[in-house]
Amino acid sequence: MATTLEGTLISVWRQVLVEDARTVALENQSCIVRRTSRSKLREVDFRFENQTLRGLEQNPHTSSRWAELARTGKKVMQFLDSGRYVANVVDGEVNFYGRKQRPG
Repeated sequence: MATTLEGTLISVWRQVLVEDARTVALENQSCIVRRTSRSKLREVDFRFENQTLRGLEQNPHTSSRWAELARTGKKVMQFLDSGRYVANVVDGEVNFYGRKQRPG
């Protein structure tokens, strides 16, 4: 059964930020959660179809609107593809950058 990108991002977010897992389990892969050297934020690299993605915990000490949400207690994770931000998950809700929101 194929998993959607949205479902995969939410699963990674949940395992890292909600369950505080040390490894992320996805269909046929197990990925180690690391801490960044400077800010000690949690990050994890994983594959979805032909993409290698990185999930990165939002740094609450920056000036972005996502950091502001993190400072208020929301659980925010950014997702990158080749160093480019492609999406984030805020409290279980996926937001894609550069895509129009789909009707509900």
